[in-house]
Amino acid sequence: MEQKATIYLYTDGAASGNPGPGGWGAVLVCGDLRKEMSGGFALTTNNRMELLAVIKGLEAIKWPRARVEVYSDSSYVVNAVEQKWLDKWVATGFKKKKNADLWLRFLPLYRQHDVHFHWLKGHAGHPENERCDSLAVAAYGQPGLEADEGYVNDNTLEL
Repeated sequence: MEQKATIYLYTDGAASGNPGPGGWGAVLVCGDLRKEMSGGFALTTNNRMELLAVIKGLEAIKWPRARVEVYSDSSYVVNAVEQKWLDKWVATGFKKKKNADLWLRFLPLYRQHDVHFHWLKGHAGHPENERCDSLAVAAYGQPGLEADEGYVNDNTLEL
């Protein structure tokens, strides 16, 4: 059986204010193929956008059991997976944890591929990380952004 090429997924999230308008950017690279994606929301957080960038990148992969090397400047996302925080959060039903909706969306994607995370220092001149940051910032600068329902629902106060 022929081994498939490795997919490199570069991601970044940004928010103007935290919370505030936010965006995510992702760049997928596999051999000579390249795909750039981004999106934004009217009100969200940086951590949500960091995680959503990874989710959107993984969702764009069309073959099963792909080997994916994720490069992110988010300690939150990288450590949640690599330090096994996510396993503990799952075991406790995400009790008192933010972003459970996104982590639950992430888990099946993560499990269907061979995913490895690498932390990059942000704003340190790494070309793909800088591109993702530009995509994320441009995304939250667009007019008419929708609400991040997961953020809004998680932070709605009962009156």
